[in-house]
Amino acid sequence: MTAPIQPGSPSPSGIPLPKVLQPPKGASSPQFGQMLLKGLNEVQQMQTEADQAVQKLLVGEDVNTAEVLTAVQKANLAFQLMMQIRNKMVDAFQEIKDLRI
Repeated sequence: MTAPIQPGSPSPSGIPLPKVLQPPKGASSPQFGQMLLKGLNEVQQMQTEADQAVQKLLVGEDVNTAEVLTAVQKANLAFQLMMQIRNKMVDAFQEIKDLRI
């Protein structure tokens, strides 16, 4: 008899996974849709925070310019990542759709 296959480490490189990709505490298996929705909400939150920081800077409030630029870049990077994930999902769907059974 063979030993059962054990699940691999979620992060084989030793680098911790981002909060979005970590399964919720106490949940046996997170639903893909829930993880995706959580990620979308976090991207939207980052964009909202960046927009608010830019608005404060434009009206002359005492805001650190470096923090504003960091918030904008962080939101931009998160949006680009979200778009790449969407593109990969669309490509995977197209491949599955084109499979012959």
